[in-house]
Amino acid sequence: MSNSRFPISLHILTLLNEAKGGVVSSEYLAGSININPVLVRKEIMNLRKNGFVGSKEGKGGGSFLAKNAKDINLGEVYKSVRSSNVLGQSKNEPNPKCPIGRQINQHLDSLYSDAENALIANLSKQTLADFASKFE
Repeated sequence: MSNSRFPISLHILTLLNEAKGGVVSSEYLAGSININPVLVRKEIMNLRKNGFVGSKEGKGGGSFLAKNAKDINLGEVYKSVRSSNVLGQSKNEPNPKCPIGRQINQHLDSLYSDAENALIANLSKQTLADFASKFE
């Protein structure tokens, strides 16, 4: 996976699940993930926009799971953070006179789409509760 948004989001969700409804600060989350709290807040905003996380503002504020971990599908989490295909994207403009070059990008696009769909299908079989149970 070319970016870190999915693992960061899954780490956040797993920590919030562990808090069992309690409010967790972005500083605490950032300390566990070992990243800047600004990056955590950015991902929390996205997770909140997609209905996975709720937030309490002000002193003693932080984030919490907006729904039961059994109802958070990992495929949906992945789709909420993906920014490009898992295998990347070809930026090359092949020679249109070459029998391979003139067709390669359309076949790569199909291959990449199939791989992405297989990944989403696999993740969709799992919930946050399934993933979080690995840490018990």
